[in-house]
Amino acid sequence: MIAPAGVALKRTALNATHRASGAKMVDFCGWDMPVEYSGITREHLAVRTAAGLFDVSHMGEIEVRGPQALALLQHVTCNDVSRLQDYQAQYSALMLPNGCAIDDCVVHRFAPDHYFLCVNAANTDRDFEWIVQWNSFSAEVRNVSTQYSQLALQGPRALEILAKVTEIYPGDLKFYWFRLARCGGVEGILARTGYTGEDGFEFYFPPDSSTYLWNLLLDAGRAEGLIPAGLGARNTLRLEAGFALYGHELDEETTLLEANLGWIAKLEKGDFLGRDVLLRQRAQGTAKKLIGFEMIDRAPARDGYPVWVGGKKAGKVTSGSPAPYLKKNIGMAYVPPDGATVGREIQIEIRGRLAPAQVVSLPFYKRPK
Repeated sequence: MIAPAGVALKRTALNATHRASGAKMVDFCGWDMPVEYSGITREHLAVRTAAGLFDVSHMGEIEVRGPQALALLQHVTCNDVSRLQDYQAQYSALMLPNGCAIDDCVVHRFAPDHYFLCVNAANTDRDFEWIVQWNSFSAEVRNVSTQYSQLALQGPRALEILAKVTEIYPGDLKFYWFRLARCGGVEGILARTGYTGEDGFEFYFPPDSSTYLWNLLLDAGRAEGLIPAGLGARNTLRLEAGFALYGHELDEETTLLEANLGWIAKLEKGDFLGRDVLLRQRAQGTAKKLIGFEMIDRAPARDGYPVWVGGKKAGKVTSGSPAPYLKKNIGMAYVPPDGATVGREIQIEIRGRLAPAQVVSLPFYKRPK
């Protein structure tokens, strides 16, 4: 997704720092963002074996406050927000009445009347307007994205690196919990979350401290192998981990059950947008199903390539790429349910040629315990 012609690209507070470091910059959802610094494969492997630092300040942040904040979020998201404790987070989706997602998001609970949503950069304004549209609960909804930069420190050595510069021991945070903390003396929100399949942390903080914290973390982690990583490695990492990307595996025409995300759709919590459609699909089945596949052929599958099942064109690749750590060519696609059996051979159409592939279980990669 690129910005329309004539529209200036948005920039994070680290834009000049990225350019000075020689990063390759691209238009990503209307943002001028680094796709790579030293190469996607090197950055990918650093995250799997040591650590990588990502500027994800393009992500959006939305606050929902007030006595009826919970009621509003229960209505517009699919997960059960009432299960959250203070300083706990959950993966969820902002829902449409057709059972599909307008976006996926992470919901953080500060208090029973204070929630903080991290949403995708391309959808931030639309997400905010959608929540406001359904706000018959008189909750206070604010788009606070300009108040935050966000850095993601990911990898097996992320904890020991972060421990050098925080006033708390970050290992005390459980996965998908967060707290207010200081990093290098800068106050912010420290969350043990991520989008790479590795252990890691995300830090939300005032943008004017961005360059200082970026350099501080890189210096702190240099001996452990920490390097800056761009959106290219972020994409290959999340694909290996089998994570959905909005606009690829998730869109306004794909329900959560079709996307293998039924586990975040808490149908028993009561009414929410799209619940009736999901209930019907749970009883009757879906028309398509998300699969993972590995190429048998040497050629890699790419986004948008047609998928053939049983001699018929049956879908298209939603995400496809070489997997640097697994050293395989992998991808995800939607196919009819009868073509989704693990072990089944399918074909990917690559420049007019049908290349063999095999359906495999997701995720492709699980980090060692």
